[in-house]
Amino acid sequence: MELVIGISVVTCLALGLALPLLLRKVAVSGARLPLTAEWIDELSIERYRPMIRLLDGEDLEFLRSQPGFTPKMATKLRIQRCQIFREYLSCLNADFARVSAAIKVLMLQSRNDRPDLAAALVRHQATFIWGRAMVQCRLVLYRWGLCGVDVTNLVQIFDTMRLELRTLVPAALPMGA
Repeated sequence: MELVIGISVVTCLALGLALPLLLRKVAVSGARLPLTAEWIDELSIERYRPMIRLLDGEDLEFLRSQPGFTPKMATKLRIQRCQIFREYLSCLNADFARVSAAIKVLMLQSRNDRPDLAAALVRHQATFIWGRAMVQCRLVLYRWGLCGVDVTNLVQIFDTMRLELRTLVPAALPMGA
């Protein structure tokens, strides 16, 4: 019984210390977002088009048909492509987080409550997190030549959020939060 109480006290203290740090991080990160129409337009999904095609099997199939191509070369190519794909995935995740943070800042500063937007934000964040986890699992399998990886759903979720943010930020808004 004393052990349970001790663990509970330590957990509460840890949460009590972590909460102000988390709140400060959210407040500071939101303050650094350049909420302009230009910034949002720079977050185009065009930068992720190569990512969508990077792990499709067409290139590998073509190379397999070439004389002198070995399974060892295919393995090396898959490893290299996985590394590049992970970089793209990291950038996509960071951009999605920025767009989500910007929407949160706008919701906090809005004079009108938007429960529909809050629900959509939570739904898109959960879908993105789940999709990213599935992509990472499939990426491990791709590395061993067991399956392909399709990231179009993640890119579409990001684009949906980006477009939602774009509708919230008027084109004439000079600088954001």
